[in-house]
Amino acid sequence: MEPRWYVLRSKPHKEDILYRHATAQGYRLFYPRIPVQRVNPRARPVVPYFPGYMFVHVALAAIGGATFAYMPNSLGLVNFDGVPAAIDDAIVNAIDGRVAMIVAAGGETFLGLNAGDPVVITDGPLAGYEGIFDTRLRGSDRVRVLLTMLNDQTVRAELHAGQIRRAA
Repeated sequence: MEPRWYVLRSKPHKEDILYRHATAQGYRLFYPRIPVQRVNPRARPVVPYFPGYMFVHVALAAIGGATFAYMPNSLGLVNFDGVPAAIDDAIVNAIDGRVAMIVAAGGETFLGLNAGDPVVITDGPLAGYEGIFDTRLRGSDRVRVLLTMLNDQTVRAELHAGQIRRAA
């Protein structure tokens, strides 16, 4: 049986430890991490692109899925109805390409924003508006910004992260 990509879940904030353990065991892993530009100099300079998840390339029939269920700091493979979900090579390659683009750009600056930070929308139909950073939307390049509109009504706007910057 040919090796396939599977998604491996880690315990919260244990991705690095799981990655080191699994690679030391000889498994091929893809653990995408990106640099972040943070205001706090003691914050981690590199963070997982998918917190709590990484990809493992194995011939699962040869080793069995339980191998990863009992690995230290692992929550096992992502599965549906008890069957580990295989991921196409093209998806892993696309993620690798996207991560490479982010790394080449110097990281994702919007991750340095905290809820409540003032931002300016720099692109799109709302360009020029000022708002308040609310949150990064999990698993995407999108963020939620709070805008104050007519009658002091607060409106949530979901934007691509590249459309905002910290207000001066």
